[in-house]
Amino acid sequence: MSKIFLHLQKVHDLVHDLEHYSPINHFNLLKQKDFSAPKIFTGGVNILLWNQLSESEKAKALSKSWYIYYSFRDAETGKLKRMPNIKGNVNKLKTKKERVEYLNAMCVALEFLLEKGFNPNITNNIEELLNKKQSEASKGNNTSIAIPKENIAIPTETIAIPNNIIAIPSKTIAIPQENIAIPETLTIKEAFEFALNLKKSTIRDTSYKNFELRIRKFRKSLDENKPITFITKKVINDYLNDVLVNSSARNRNNTRADLSSLFQVLEDNEIIADNLVKKINVLKSNPERNKTYTSEMQKDIYSYLEKNDQILLLFIKFVSYNFLRPIEVCELKIKDIDLIGKRIYLRTKNKAVKIKIIPEILINDLPDLSKCNPDSFLFTPTGFGQDWITEPNNKRDYFSKRFKEVVKTHFNLNKDYGMYSFRHTFITKLYREMRKTSSQFETKSKLMLITGHSTMTALEKYLRDIDAELPEDYSNLLK
Repeated sequence: MSKIFLHLQKVHDLVHDLEHYSPINHFNLLKQKDFSAPKIFTGGVNILLWNQLSESEKAKALSKSWYIYYSFRDAETGKLKRMPNIKGNVNKLKTKKERVEYLNAMCVALEFLLEKGFNPNITNNIEELLNKKQSEASKGNNTSIAIPKENIAIPTETIAIPNNIIAIPSKTIAIPQENIAIPETLTIKEAFEFALNLKKSTIRDTSYKNFELRIRKFRKSLDENKPITFITKKVINDYLNDVLVNSSARNRNNTRADLSSLFQVLEDNEIIADNLVKKINVLKSNPERNKTYTSEMQKDIYSYLEKNDQILLLFIKFVSYNFLRPIEVCELKIKDIDLIGKRIYLRTKNKAVKIKIIPEILINDLPDLSKCNPDSFLFTPTGFGQDWITEPNNKRDYFSKRFKEVVKTHFNLNKDYGMYSFRHTFITKLYREMRKTSSQFETKSKLMLITGHSTMTALEKYLRDIDAELPEDYSNLLK
């Protein structure tokens, strides 16, 4: 008898119904298994190092779902396929010891059933299997292998396997380490690439490039071959302090937000135990906002562009009249403009696709687009409805530089003024005109539909920041 078969006989630790050895049985045992050994997930921590964990780490692990997981071979693909997790009532237990004993007992019982032919893809397979075994035992066909009684725990209680009940030992069970799921420690490089791939599929390309750029800078400050656990709160905080010293509180906070987003992906996928970035405070910062143009400044700029750069003028009118962000204007294609329905379809910062009306004042300024390729971009450096293959950020930067060269230089405007200032200017103008005949609440309710703010709170904050609402003259109160 081969040594392999002698080892396989040791699987028999719950019942004594292993069939006689025969060449056929020997061959079947050596075949590729149709299942993976059941494993225990213990809240994302190495249970063998439980005593080395802090109380908060233990509490966090116990707050997560513990379960058994395994795979079974798919009949169609021939590959192992992950089966639904088995939890039972384990997560009602309060201590690590209780949970491990409970899950380990389930693990042993499940592996026994799998060894005996249990197929989770077949309905009532366990019932048929157990009925078959009972029938064989009643006919005297059950032959067992002698094992000393002192090594066998007497089954006295039951535990649920999906849709079935099987007896398990009640005495303390030794915990085989091979059944405990010890999380693989990834390197910083591996963990970051994993998280970046997931983030890439959940956020827009433009947002991802900015996100990935900040993460790449952080990675350069680290040894990527070290384990992900090397990154501590202090490591992150030291890096954020460098960003603060070399740039601004706003950039530091934005970097913190992106790092927190990345580490949250790692926590959610149980690669790390906790998102340490959430424990780092956000610093107070005063965001710089472009100033609003006066009525005279706006008219002068429009008149100047009418003679010197009509492409840039129409670009600005989309910002002014449709209240779009410059990067949103850059991404507009001919097919996004519906002149018959007077609608514009765009991808915004906060929503996948948004529909806005095109006001008559803007439609009258649009050139003839009927002969343009629908997939061409509305705005390009040399005209309307042409191909322009580059990143949206590059397009926005191009028009920002063009505005600086054509407008800011000519009118000697400082850094407080930009294309975004036109958005503030015309929202302020619209708000004040509407307030002449409507209450504050009614005005804001109508304005929300026009500007695209998702909540009244966001709109109110925006209006406060641009000083859209000003009090009446209060001189008579000071006399």
